[in-house]
Amino acid sequence: MKNIPMLDLRLEYEHMKEDIDSAFRRCLEHQKWILGPEVKELEERTAEYLGAGHCIGASSGTEALVLSLRALAIKTKGREYFSREDEIITTPFTFTATGDAILRAGATPVFVDIDPMTYNLDVNGIISYLASDHAKVVGIVPVHLYGQACDMDNIMEIADRHGLFVIEDVAQAFGGEWKGRKLGSIGTAGAYSFFPSKNLGGFGDAGMVATNDEEIAGLVQMLLKHGGKDKYNVHHIGYNARLDTLQAAIILAKLKYIDEFNERRRTISGFYHKALSGVEALALPLPTSADIRHVYHQYTVRVTNGRRDDLQKFLGENHISTMVYYPVPLHQMKVFAGRSVVHGALPQSEKVVKEVLSLPVEPLMDGDSTAAVAEAVRRFFS
Repeated sequence: MKNIPMLDLRLEYEHMKEDIDSAFRRCLEHQKWILGPEVKELEERTAEYLGAGHCIGASSGTEALVLSLRALAIKTKGREYFSREDEIITTPFTFTATGDAILRAGATPVFVDIDPMTYNLDVNGIISYLASDHAKVVGIVPVHLYGQACDMDNIMEIADRHGLFVIEDVAQAFGGEWKGRKLGSIGTAGAYSFFPSKNLGGFGDAGMVATNDEEIAGLVQMLLKHGGKDKYNVHHIGYNARLDTLQAAIILAKLKYIDEFNERRRTISGFYHKALSGVEALALPLPTSADIRHVYHQYTVRVTNGRRDDLQKFLGENHISTMVYYPVPLHQMKVFAGRSVVHGALPQSEKVVKEVLSLPVEPLMDGDSTAAVAEAVRRFFS
């Protein structure tokens, strides 16, 4: 039996080989490796694609979050960093970078529970925390986990009512939509990751900040280049967080395929949904709709009978790769002990980390491989 990987980057390279090789050759010819022409072109084309006023390339998705938050601190507080008294609401069920970026920007993350159907922030948890203690809250960082859109209507309404900023973590959802708007273009700013395994990925670390706020865009542009418009006379405590020219060239080459690949992910996920909907011990992700365009960066199920690890082992023995994203919620990590606020017991977050399992959703998977995954899952539960 052949191996079925979570992601096959070699297969994707072969599919885009002519475009990617051409992008490499252009860089070799012009030799402008730092802030070369591909960076500006990617920023402009991404802004057009997202419907955002400004896009600024960054060295990673993590730095995109930090740069956005730092820019907000300078704009709203008039100082380089937030203080520990400044609280930012986010989810505990995400990659470490989301909460870590809040700490690095000087603020305190407030973890509220998730909706187990979407894996995203539970709007009722945000409302509950703000009702109990909202004076210190300055913003919200919703994460569009696995490519599924958060409830942006309610999040933006809450933010507007309380005077809060919203930084969308779109690391897993490039091209996803909420009611006709691209994710990352709805809040105050959006932070994207182009890590190689993302649904739009480079050949190394890379990221992007999107915003319609000209002041925030200008601040991000300064911060990522050591903190100033003139590198020999800087204004702020900055970073060396520029987007690499070579990464920009590769992402540009792959950008033309993003809608095709997202649609392939939806097709594979639709097959899984139909094939697995009768398995009683599985909770499946929500299907995409006309209003909410899920990109299925991961196709993540919940195994509700306590046998998640057994299923993962069984699939591995049948040469099918799977992953657990994420095994430990942020509020249980040592780095956040004493540096965060936990709103309530977070029962849903603590439950789903023991149940979630992501199945292969490689956009170039053939039908036989997709059917083999579904058949193996069904066989395990039979």
